[in-house]
Amino acid sequence: MDGRAPGGGPREDRLVDSARPPEDPLDALNSFVSPNIGAIALLLAVLCVVLVVALVMVSRRTTALGQRLASLTRASDGGSLEDTLHAHLDRVQALADEVDALAAKADLLETVQRRAVQKVGLVRYNPFEDTGGNQSFAVALLDADGDGFIVSSLHARSGTRIYAKAIAAGRSEAALSEEEAEALRRAAAPATAGSRPA
Repeated sequence: MDGRAPGGGPREDRLVDSARPPEDPLDALNSFVSPNIGAIALLLAVLCVVLVVALVMVSRRTTALGQRLASLTRASDGGSLEDTLHAHLDRVQALADEVDALAAKADLLETVQRRAVQKVGLVRYNPFEDTGGNQSFAVALLDADGDGFIVSSLHARSGTRIYAKAIAAGRSEAALSEEEAEALRRAAAPATAGSRPA
């Protein structure tokens, strides 16, 4: 070698202290641990005991929490929370089905009840002077659409006669007497709280 660096300039040689060998990190650690091995072992033993105690405490708490969770999620009959929830969901579905069936029945009843007698008008009167009291009457019986009939009863000493006249949409095709017309008017009048036929 000619003492030149690869670039052509003079080469600088680094001097190494040959009296002092390079220091190994493991040797440094060994030199620290060896004189203090008793204290380090004692410290590690104490740490192990602390960790074992902490592990026992965590294990006990975990067991206690597991038991509390099991008691909270256990059904009154001893089943699991999942079984209880499934039973409740089945019950809710059954109730929903019942509500749907009741809604269908209510719709049917609402349709049918429109044809039922809902409006009543009654007039009592005395058409003859020779009979006492208002024993004759005219009663109008109407459904929600104003369809129905009027029944009239004429009471005399010689007997009682009963007549019926059809009503459609609140009107009669036949002529009505004054009392029958009043009974129809009362039946067709909007109901008020506490109103009763006269």
